[in-house]
Amino acid sequence: MFTLEQIKHAHSKVKSGADFPAYIKEIKALGVTSYETFVADGHTRYYGNNHFKISTPVKYDAKSIAETSNAMQFKSDLKAHQQGKTDYPTFCADCAKSGIEKWTVNMEKMTCTYYDKAGTEILEEQIPQ
Repeated sequence: MFTLEQIKHAHSKVKSGADFPAYIKEIKALGVTSYETFVADGHTRYYGNNHFKISTPVKYDAKSIAETSNAMQFKSDLKAHQQGKTDYPTFCADCAKSGIEKWTVNMEKMTCTYYDKAGTEILEEQIPQ
């Protein structure tokens, strides 16, 4: 199975959202089947076959997630991030302001889905391959 060190190494190559597809390809090759990232503190849970699961430690001081989601603002911020206009910390702050609690990545479907605090799906995107 994969280790947090292997994932950390793959993630170290990501400078902006433009690098996301290559990161996904690399961790999928390690055996990651899905993961979920929590905006409030930046920790991520990675899942593999046979119920394998590992979690990263908290990455930053807790962010307050807006109670009401703003899908239009989030989509605008996400587009800017995917174009390499913002870094990861800025993107996480933007998510919190727009009410995004977490995102999940499904390696089989090659999707990234963003959710608000109520668990409502705000956006699902196909990951470019």
